[in-house]
Amino acid sequence: MTDVLDCKGLMCPMPVVQLAKKIKTIDVGQELELISDDVGSKEDIPAWCQRTGNELVEAKESGKIFTYRIKRLK
Repeated sequence: MTDVLDCKGLMCPMPVVQLAKKIKTIDVGQELELISDDVGSKEDIPAWCQRTGNELVEAKESGKIFTYRIKRLK
């Protein structure tokens, strides 16, 4: 079961701030799904994953909703 972090309505930098907190609550190897309507997340989430050593498994865009699957590696 993948944890879901709903960040709709939150603008930069809050989706990344919430992701940084939430990722610590799951085990290494587990995935987290983040849902956002902040267009800035298209750059912010991949950059955060690269900077922190976590894996961006998938990034999808559907209308104005952006969905990311992030795997905790550290």
